[in-house]
Amino acid sequence: MKAILFAALTAALTLSGCAVNDKYVQWETEAPKQFPKLTAIGYAPLATQPATEQSHKVLMAMQASKIAAYRELAEQVYGQQIDASSLVDDWLLNKQTVTASVSGMIKGAKVVKSYPAGDMYVTELELDFSQVWSLYQQQNRPRTIKHVTYF
Repeated sequence: MKAILFAALTAALTLSGCAVNDKYVQWETEAPKQFPKLTAIGYAPLATQPATEQSHKVLMAMQASKIAAYRELAEQVYGQQIDASSLVDDWLLNKQTVTASVSGMIKGAKVVKSYPAGDMYVTELELDFSQVWSLYQQQNRPRTIKHVTYF
């Protein structure tokens, strides 16, 4: 009797696990309610650029200030990784190190201004997240369920 009951219970569980749940899911993409705009400024010295001609120093400083501005944007978007260590020997602080790094990809930023200011070169960037969202939508289609129809 127990064997028959066990077999019937096993068959019922097996068949219920194989039930087909037919449905059609319709998806809808939702945009955020608001998009922030981030700004970043990068600086680079003109005098210390490793070039002999002034025009080359200006071009190198322009590029360096742009990279510095992009780094600042990446710090705002992704945060900054801080690693620190201290070495104490005989109750005296012998060595202390702090390293900072940032990693990420910035898409959609635009240069607002790029200009010399005294002995520095300055680049101002802007990152409009509505532009970032549009770029993201072209590559990845995040979705929410709009409607489910069961058959």
